[in-house]
Amino acid sequence: MAGSSPPGIDTSRPNVARVNDYFLGGKDNFAADRELAGRLLTLDPGLPQWFRDNRAFICAAVARAASEGGIAQFIDLGAGLPTRPSVHEAARQHIADAAVAYIDNDPIAVLHAQALLPKDKGLIGFRADLTDPAAVLTHPDLATVIDLDRAVGIILGAITHLLPAETLSRATASYLASAPAGSWLIISGGWSEDEETFTSLRSAYTAAPTYRHGPEVFASFFDGTEIVPPGITEANRWIGRHESPPPAKGPYVRCAAGVKRGLAQP
Repeated sequence: MAGSSPPGIDTSRPNVARVNDYFLGGKDNFAADRELAGRLLTLDPGLPQWFRDNRAFICAAVARAASEGGIAQFIDLGAGLPTRPSVHEAARQHIADAAVAYIDNDPIAVLHAQALLPKDKGLIGFRADLTDPAAVLTHPDLATVIDLDRAVGIILGAITHLLPAETLSRATASYLASAPAGSWLIISGGWSEDEETFTSLRSAYTAAPTYRHGPEVFASFFDGTEIVPPGITEANRWIGRHESPPPAKGPYVRCAAGVKRGLAQP
């Protein structure tokens, strides 16, 4: 079902958040988004599973951060449209009053988040650019739900293929520098072992520029953390669905979670 057009939003051009919403079976997408999704599906019919795998990883990592790490607050950067299962649903299975700030630079994603999030003092959605950590961390809305003196879960889900490596490295380093020891960093993004396949998808994906970061570059985003088992791997392996190798062609979700450790005591 097509979504209704919010005032002031251009629905004639495809949008990253709405294309993601379409692949996840959502209703908040429009003809331009579905047209782009159709072109991408001709290149790789498995893309909807990619998005489901990513969502499963994010929820599994959040649940582990809450249950194993005691993380009771999360900053979801580049959150996109409200998606179920949501970050707060995953966290609240283990910590009933877990707080989440949903942040995106896309006005339509923020509009939907503000309209659809439960009216809950522990949840908020606002617009900010994740590549400007200072602006995110000093935003007045963030302080209403997140206490930066306590360990926090920092999420960059399905983000790495949308930003240059240098931009991501600077951003993650800045977020980690501001986060107390014990904080979790959760990152995922698209990857293909086959450069030709990735290039074909990149050429067709007109909603945003895309980037192919190799294994060493992806690992560098976690500098300053201890990687949570099973390490940097594909989403299915991380959440324990199977132990088979990733596909030789077509994109899969490369993902990992890391915990920021404190300085050793003398």
